[in-house]
Order: sequence, then C-alpha cells, then structure tokens
Amino acid sequence: MKYFWGTRCMLHRNRMSVDRAATTRMLGAMESLDEDAKLMERYRDGDTDAFSTLYAHHKGPLYRYLLRQVRNAGAAADLFQEVWSRLIATRARYEARAKFATFLFHIAHNCTMDFFRRDLMMRRAARPDDADAQSMEPEVPEHQRPDGLAEFAEQQSALLAALGALPREQRETFLLHEETGLTIEEIARVTDVGIETVKSRLRYAIRKLKNSLLGAQIQGTAPRPVRRDLKDTLVNGSA
Repeated sequence: MKYFWGTRCMLHRNRMSVDRAATTRMLGAMESLDEDAKLMERYRDGDTDAFSTLYAHHKGPLYRYLLRQVRNAGAAADLFQEVWSRLIATRARYEARAKFATFLFHIAHNCTMDFFRRDLMMRRAARPDDADAQSMEPEVPEHQRPDGLAEFAEQQSALLAALGALPREQRETFLLHEETGLTIEEIARVTDVGIETVKSRLRYAIRKLKNSLLGAQIQGTAPRPVRRDLKDTLVNGSA
C-alpha cells in the first residue's frame, strides 16, 4: 500500500513540475558547458581516460533507457554497443553545443528509431513460420550484458508493466525525464519535437501510469513489490 501511495505522489509531483520546468527555460538558450561535455571534448582531443569516465557515468541510465524502450535484453545490449560505437565514430566532429547527456541520448533515440524501423520491416518480410523462431530467440547471457544489469529484464512489477503498456513516444519521454534528468527543452532536442509535444506526452504518460497503478491496487492483482534499487531508479530517476 505504501509503495502505491508513494508512486502516486511521485506521479502527481511530476505532472505539476512539467509546466514549472518548461516556463523557466527557453529552447533556444545555450546550456552551460557541463563537466561531461568537457570530458567529451578531452576525449575528442585524444584523452581516452576521459571516455572511460563518461562511460562509467552514463552506462547505467543508457542501458535502462534502451531496455525499457525495446523490451528485449539482447536487442538492448546490441543498441547499447551501437550508441557508443556511433559516439566514438563521430567524436572528431563533436562540439559542446548542449549538455553531454542531450548529445548522448539523441544518439540513443536515433538508434532506437532505426531499430524499430528495421524490426517493422523484418516483421513484414518474415514468413508465418518464422514468428515462433523469432519469439524464441535466446536472451544474451547475463555475463555479456552491460554491467550485469540482466535483472532489469526480469522485473514484473506493476510499474514496469504499466510502463511497457504506454505508447512508444510517451514511454520514451517518461524514461528520458526520469532516468536522465533532462529538462523538457532538452528532451525536445533529443526527440526532435516541440516543447508542447514533450509536455503533452509526459502528462499523458503520468496519467496513464497513475491510472494503471490504481487499477492494479483496486483489483488486488499487483505483483510483488519492486526491488528497492530499481524502484528508486524509476521513482527518483537515479542511476
């Protein structure tokens, strides 16, 4: 009971904060150069230790974002590698025009959109007898997953179930808001949409999550409580 009431309070606070955050910033304003952006500039100029620090800072939030977007551990691991590979390949052209997290998750957003397009094409081209083979594809072994985060793929909590049921755009907006700490304006840059679209998606996501959790509570069908560290991640957006 305490878990559901706490989650409801979180959703209510997030809904109220959307307007406040958006009205205090302008999309065209230049964000201050954060420490991670400075690290990326150092990496661009040849400092490999700077890359190691960036990777350590962002590997957790990035993997969780990808996993909860595609909801497949193997695909998330592949995308995780693809994002970092693209960052490495384009490092020479990097300019600190925004926070590093905005830059990184813009790459992740593009990789995810490419994945969904490829997946749609494969589904359309697949023969009927291929469907079962695709659904039975083995997951990546735990020791091969980034930072041993395999447990995230197995969570069957009420919150994760509700999150998975959201439309893709709303789910992505909510994850970017909770996992990365990006502002409304920064999420708009990552996803290439307007501020009002981001605000609308976040409002709808919060409303649907709240209703889903209330419904699970009323029906008494809620699964066991979420592991504490995962709940803290979803509720507080901590890595």
